[in-house]
Amino acid sequence: MGPAQASPMDTRTRGLATPVSGLLPGSRGLILGLADEHSIAYGCAQAMRAAGARLVLSCLNEKAYAAVTPLAQGLASPLHCCNVEHEGAIEDLVDAAVRELGGLDFVLHSIAWAPLAELHGRVSDSSAAGFARAMSISCHSFARLARACEPHMPQGGSLITMSYLGAHQAVPHYGLMGPVKAALESLVRYLALELGPRNIRVHAISPGPIPTRAASGIEAFDELMDRARQRSPLGRLVSLEEIGALASFLASPAASGMSGQTLFVDAGEHATH
Repeated sequence: MGPAQASPMDTRTRGLATPVSGLLPGSRGLILGLADEHSIAYGCAQAMRAAGARLVLSCLNEKAYAAVTPLAQGLASPLHCCNVEHEGAIEDLVDAAVRELGGLDFVLHSIAWAPLAELHGRVSDSSAAGFARAMSISCHSFARLARACEPHMPQGGSLITMSYLGAHQAVPHYGLMGPVKAALESLVRYLALELGPRNIRVHAISPGPIPTRAASGIEAFDELMDRARQRSPLGRLVSLEEIGALASFLASPAASGMSGQTLFVDAGEHATH
């Protein structure tokens, strides 16, 4: 299945001006999951850089590194490879980011993956190995990331991950990722409880469906986007700029009294189910 195509209605969110300038002056952030210019990680990186943050970015492997290097250069941000399935990869990435930035104020985790056979099949037919691998990459990697970052946030900070409505509702064709995202949102709450005494805040952002490379692996994704447009009170999809604006807010002192939440940025679709 090729990348999903946005409809003409989506032009209502293209280039949307968002008030993030100055939210993160001098803040130091690590963003995982850069894949291409349409990836949520890149949209967040753009917004956070515009808000004044200094960033370190990561991508999956050397092939991705060659493709996204121009994006990182455009943001004046170092880029590293990090395959979270490799032992020590997360810890090495965090150490590199701390060396380059001098510490960390926020981290954004935008990584999700499941074997296509499991993603396209019934959840009840999923294999133990496929389920476990999807859970390890998409969920447990956030726990490992939190553990690695905690010592480098002595003054507190913000940890942010990405979820989806399928964690709360049974969404057709979302399959195995639904239970995985539900586990991720539960993990957010437990991390918030455990890290709160160190003033480390933890959140999940739940964007509406947008046409990314990762989303193109979901069967009938065009239909999913159409349903989202029809059901959302705003009658449209959301943009990368809007997702990035929310991420910038959560990483900023403006959100200092918030933790343990899943925040929707989906044009209100979640409210109509």
